[in-house]
This record gives sequence, structure tokens and C-alpha cells, in this order.
Amino acid sequence: MISKKIITTNIAVIGGGSWATALVKILSENDVKIKWWIRNSDTVNFVKHFHHNPKYLSDVQLNMKKVKPETNIKKAIEGTDYVILAIPAAFLKEALKPLSKEDFKGRIVVSGVKGIVPSSNQLITDFMERQFAVPEEDLCVIGGPCHSEEVALEKQSYLTIGCKDFNNAIQFSNLLTCRYVKCNAMTDVYGIEICAIMKNVIAMLTGITHGLGYGDNFQAVLISNAMQEVKRYLDNTAPTNRDLFASAYLGDLLVTSYSNFSRNRMFGNMVGRGYSVKAMMEIIKHQDIDMPILKAVYHIMYDKISPAVEIQILKNLLK
Repeated sequence: MISKKIITTNIAVIGGGSWATALVKILSENDVKIKWWIRNSDTVNFVKHFHHNPKYLSDVQLNMKKVKPETNIKKAIEGTDYVILAIPAAFLKEALKPLSKEDFKGRIVVSGVKGIVPSSNQLITDFMERQFAVPEEDLCVIGGPCHSEEVALEKQSYLTIGCKDFNNAIQFSNLLTCRYVKCNAMTDVYGIEICAIMKNVIAMLTGITHGLGYGDNFQAVLISNAMQEVKRYLDNTAPTNRDLFASAYLGDLLVTSYSNFSRNRMFGNMVGRGYSVKAMMEIIKHQDIDMPILKAVYHIMYDKISPAVEIQILKNLLK
């Protein structure tokens, strides 16, 4: 009997935070080799010696037979099949500065970044396509309700991979499937990215209302109205036959709005309790679409209107 040769997939993970750590853990459950780029050299040395990230998800023990930490980003993506971006959107440009179009040539780029590129307000896939000439069929996004803290605890989680090339989406979804993560595929890259941006803003508002003392009844109405806003926006900007009840959309919104692991919700809770804050993200503006929830967050974050006053106005607009 002739045994089949197992082909190992080579992956670069860019980022040293909790989500990057969670992705490294999930990926290492399968037959892969991971080069993990972390900016801080002390963290890289610590991971090499003690096999866990000292700053994020520190209880997660990593399989160092499959994981190679690296401070040089060019070396990290050299010879890889996939490059996974798992770094906050605000720091993406700076992190990728040493790289050129040639560095990404022939590689599938996967965005685990749930945000927009500052100053240009570009989606991550748009930025990678325009800045590094990555073809859209080689651009994937990770969506779905999946907190890194629960991955660390190996609680059952669900992810969705979006890619214009459905076969690429399926292939990468297989790499993120393991005993505690189920992963599926779809082609609605834009919808996944937009929902990821909007759900962060909405989660901030649920935190604000919680901090102001509004109860579960109001929050349920807020979330249902928020989902209608998401639908209105997507129907106007990229209409297609998408099921917004799917976990990549509604599921992601729910977990970010309700979970105590949600940093956006916790931040919003602090705002509602009266903490002063600076702007967190640039809200999509100049759209002729009815979006009172997103406007309320903008007014609180940018116009410094009292959260209590803004929510008082908003609650009369909800149905």
C-alpha cells in the first residue's frame, strides 16, 4: 500500500495580540507550519522559551514544533502560502511598510482585521488590493462570532471565511477547522467586512446604554434596529442575495454587543458612566441612508454630546 504524502501548508500570522494568538492556536491544530510575526523582540524571545504569549491569552500553550516567532516581517512571509493579517487597523500601514507588492505575489492574504484603514477609510481588502496589488480572488476575510478568550478556553466557536473565489474560501476554512472551531465559506467579502465595522460601533452604543442604566428590553430593541440599519446600508451600497441572519452577520453583532469579552462593549459602558474619550473610529458619512444608531455614536464620540442626551433622542427614533 502506497501512503499519501502529507503536504504541509505554510502560513504567516502578522500581529502579536489576542486575536493573532488565538489564530495561531487554532491553525496549529492542523498540519501547518506557522511563522508568527510579533513586533516586540522581548515577546518573541519569551514565546520561544516559554511557549506562550506573555501579554495576551497567556494561558494558551503553543505547539512550538509548528510555530516559529519572528521579528522580521519580510522573513515571516517568505515562502508562505497564506499571510494572515491580525493587527489593529490603526497600525496596519506602519506594520506593512517594509513590504512591497513582490512580497505578496502568489500568496493568499487573509484579513482578520475588523476595522478600516485610518485616513483613507479603506476596507482592508481594498487597501491590500490597491497598495500591494493582491488580486481580489486571493483576498479572504475572517468573520463570525469568535472571541479570542473563548478560543483560549477551547469553547465551541464558529467562523466564516469570505472570498470572491469560493474554492479559496473553502481551502482556508479547512485550515481553521478543528475540534472546537467550525468554519464555513461564502463569497460576500464586502458584507462581512462592513458588518464587522458596524457591529463594533453598535457594540459601543450597547455598552453606553448599559452604563446609563438601560435594561435588557431596550438593548434588545437597539440590536434589532441596528440590524435593520446594517441591512439598509448593505442594500444601498452592495445589494446581493445575502442572508443577514447568518452567523457571519447577526451572530457577530450579537456576541460583540452582549459578551463581557467585547472590548467595544466595555468601552461603551465606560463612556456611559461618564469617562471622557477620544474618537475611536471614523464613521461612514455622507450616505443618504437612515442610520440613527450610527449617527448617535458619532455624535457622542466626535461632537462630544452627552451620552444621556443622545440616547434620549435616539430612543424616540427606535421601533
